[in-house]
Amino acid sequence: MKKFRADLHVHTVLSPCADLDMSPDRIVGLALERGIDILAVTDHNSTAQCAIVRKQAEGTGLLVVNGCEVNSREEIHAICLFEDDYTSRKFQQFLDQYLPEIPNRPEYHGHQVLVNNKNQITRHLPNYLGSPLQIDIEMIEQYTHQLNGLFIPAHIDRPINSLYSQLGYLPTNLRVDGMQLSKFANEQEIRSRYDIHADVSLITASDAHYVEDIGSAATSFYLYEPTFQEIRWALNQKNGRFVKIES
Repeated sequence: MKKFRADLHVHTVLSPCADLDMSPDRIVGLALERGIDILAVTDHNSTAQCAIVRKQAEGTGLLVVNGCEVNSREEIHAICLFEDDYTSRKFQQFLDQYLPEIPNRPEYHGHQVLVNNKNQITRHLPNYLGSPLQIDIEMIEQYTHQLNGLFIPAHIDRPINSLYSQLGYLPTNLRVDGMQLSKFANEQEIRSRYDIHADVSLITASDAHYVEDIGSAATSFYLYEPTFQEIRWALNQKNGRFVKIES
């Protein structure tokens, strides 16, 4: 097996709280420069920018994974990852049903723009993507897995918008493929605090909203090759694949 460095929580210009420098070409270029082998695009409540970032990475050796960072009715953030553009589009249709029609206010929240591979703005998304969806975390997890995706509660050590800040525990019927720590957390301290069993993989990621943060936290994935299926096996500690947070 080989070690592949993964940053599975990266925002683009589409996220209202992300800098407009987070364009597809800069994200791909800086990820490669900083030794990232696998990168997940995880804009707030949207998968719409994923395909362009994947296209930008073609031929570079960087595996770009489609995804998004959902915000549930309970205001729990979770990373949902998908193998291809078809399942991403299906998940986007699901998200569109439950995102409240609250107009975005760019002067307050920031711009929500889609760009093409030439960094030209092709669309402004009208409804605020940071809103909590009108659906609970369990239904989000179930639909993610129905699409054969991966479900990873985000930044579980944070005092807001995390599984533990909002619920205080991991529900027994919530099927997680792993859980993400912020780059400031200590794995053993968090495992002890929340009694997280060793069979639940923990990862870290940058949660990059600015170009300087891309790759600032990464997880080593031990795989035979960088594919979505191998990532699934590693997160779920199957077939000899595994993950390790970089120290």
